[in-house]
Amino acid sequence: QLQIDPLPADALWPPAVAALPSLLPSTLIQRRPDIRAAQQRVVAANAQIGVARAAFFPTLNFAANAGYRNPDLGSLISTSSRAWSLGPSLAFSVFDGGQRRAAQADAEAALEQATLAYRQVVLTAFQEVEDNLVAASQLQDQAQALSEALVAAQRNLSLTQEQYKAGTVSYLNVVQAQTTALTAQRSLLDVQSRRVLALNLLMKNVAGAY
Repeated sequence: QLQIDPLPADALWPPAVAALPSLLPSTLIQRRPDIRAAQQRVVAANAQIGVARAAFFPTLNFAANAGYRNPDLGSLISTSSRAWSLGPSLAFSVFDGGQRRAAQADAEAALEQATLAYRQVVLTAFQEVEDNLVAASQLQDQAQALSEALVAAQRNLSLTQEQYKAGTVSYLNVVQAQTTALTAQRSLLDVQSRRVLALNLLMKNVAGAY
């Protein structure tokens, strides 16, 4: 005869399975390595704009040689004041064929690209966390329902065993009650295991524990 002892109340939920938080601040997701890396790329791209702008300042080499004069200095002096007032990119383009202006445009384009990539990384992280929360919440509801079903099945098994001892039911009723209780127990353990995996995945996607 298969005997299934009722589980104690504290055994229905394994201690390692934590309850879902009622509030999960999005700032926690900032610790993810992919988000931190994307942030750093934006910072680096923004810094490159400053480098490109600083490059508009003319670079000349002054030599302590009475017989040498840098021809670029003469070109810079002869550049009209109107060109200077329109911006350094116009005034200094005489030296590099517009390379400084192109460098700044490239830096600004790189910043925009890095910003768009950062946005996509953050949105993807938010979606992953939301999906994990929904899945974990659904499994929590299933586990709660199954734990209640298991308690009811165990009570029915105990009652059926007493009825069998009293001779009011056949042993087939006991077997059926035992099967129902065992099935409920296995179903609960299966959902509990899936819920643990869902919570682990949630923590991974929140904190970035890769």
